[in-house]
Amino acid sequence: MGTTIMAGMPMRTEDGSGPAHDLRHHGDAEVRDDGSALVDLAVNVRADTPPAWLRERIAESLGALATYPDGRAARAAVAARHGLPVERVLLTAGAAEAFVLLARALKVRRPVVVHPQFTEPEAALRDAGHTVDRVLLREADGFRLDPAAVPEDADLVVIGNPTNPTSVLHPAETIARLARPGRTLVVDEAFMDAVPAEREALAGRTDVPGLVVLRSLTKTWGLAGLRIGYVLAAPEVIAELERAQPLWPVSTPALAAAEACVAPRALAEAAHAAHRGAADRAHLVAGLEEFAPEGVSVVGPAEGPFVLVRVRGAAAVRRQLRALGYAVRRGDTFPGLGEEWVRIAVRDRGVVNRFLQAFDQALVLIRG
Repeated sequence: MGTTIMAGMPMRTEDGSGPAHDLRHHGDAEVRDDGSALVDLAVNVRADTPPAWLRERIAESLGALATYPDGRAARAAVAARHGLPVERVLLTAGAAEAFVLLARALKVRRPVVVHPQFTEPEAALRDAGHTVDRVLLREADGFRLDPAAVPEDADLVVIGNPTNPTSVLHPAETIARLARPGRTLVVDEAFMDAVPAEREALAGRTDVPGLVVLRSLTKTWGLAGLRIGYVLAAPEVIAELERAQPLWPVSTPALAAAEACVAPRALAEAAHAAHRGAADRAHLVAGLEEFAPEGVSVVGPAEGPFVLVRVRGAAAVRRQLRALGYAVRRGDTFPGLGEEWVRIAVRDRGVVNRFLQAFDQALVLIRG
């Protein structure tokens, strides 16, 4: 049995399956098969990526496919990017692999996942046989973290920052207050490089006990199909996770991409994209807020490359949007959210303007 806790108060007990929430549903399900022709606002991968220079770097690596992958150069590059020794870095086949490694390798008694957030950490923990407790952040509090809501005896705590799907950016020091002797604190920073100046990042910090930071290179650089991410943690934790990995877990093209994406040129490009994305997000939020008289509300301030929106009749609105050529992410698969929520990825102003027109039309059709 797993306990659900809301704002620090036990609310109910749930069985291990996490009823009413499909933890394996992700945004890509919205654009498979009959959704492949839709304008994709369901997946949080930056549009028009990977850039040409990165595709060229990946293509150059293909000549070495007959040789087993050697991750030393990419690992050193990631370590240098964060000012860490290589012993604190582990390259993975995306952040999703890192969640599986953590669930299988670490010996924990009471893991807690702070929701709403990316559901794969909880799914991986459950698959590894763990009983998972949930802390549900509340809409009334802006889905912001209260460290006191997390049980003191939790020896593994998982939280996203900025959090998918709420787009909330928690202060780094608030998250750091979750650290305890004997506790592993896992912070999913998969979208942190989409935050201007990566403010509130914990990556590179060595003063927070038990800290494990996960990063993904698939979102900003459009490498979801390549699978590349990394873990930053104390050397003994990295060693445990590495022992749980298969041999040669990251492919040669993915290693080439990792090395390229942490180079100074790439970091400068990512920083520019973060500022541009923030402006595009503000445009999207402003447009959505015009529908407030229709009962539409946006969680704010949004800081990620997506926004979480409450809309009455969301399932019907999503169906109408699909008919009009747009896919958005359903929100009811995230613990702590219900059927009235959708997540919308940030796109450029032209796409946003056309989407807002479709959203208006969808609401008219639904409301009659």
